[in-house]
Amino acid sequence: MLYTIGDAARELGVPASTLRYYDKEGLLPHTNRSGSGMRMFTEDDFEWVRFIERLKLSGMPIKEIKSYIDLYEQGDETLLQRRELIYARRDAVEHELERLQETLAFITYKCWYYDKAVELGSEAAVKAIPIDELPPDIRAIKERCGISRY
Repeated sequence: MLYTIGDAARELGVPASTLRYYDKEGLLPHTNRSGSGMRMFTEDDFEWVRFIERLKLSGMPIKEIKSYIDLYEQGDETLLQRRELIYARRDAVEHELERLQETLAFITYKCWYYDKAVELGSEAAVKAIPIDELPPDIRAIKERCGISRY
């Protein structure tokens, strides 16, 4: 079944301009055209778009996605290169997750800090709590994040 760009955009939840851009950049190597030149999309194109969107969410630049697709189009002789690209992306995502976990820990501490300040009526009261009297999870976050005053 063939879909117009509008139908494809609705189905995929992306703007039609995104599909045009992907096509223009060569990220959709098998997009069909109607007799009048309109882009026509298939279920296979939908899968490519979903793949591209996941790679974009992972932080992979469009240029690198294009390189991956070019390698894919060359066939099995590029399996090692494609595998290397995907492993590198996984490593980058794992690093980003670690960074985000640290950020989440800091925000969790600040939520506790302000909850406690409201409960006690002042920030000074929270700052006066001895470290050994803090809840263990909060103490661990405070130490791990290097929080001394705030």
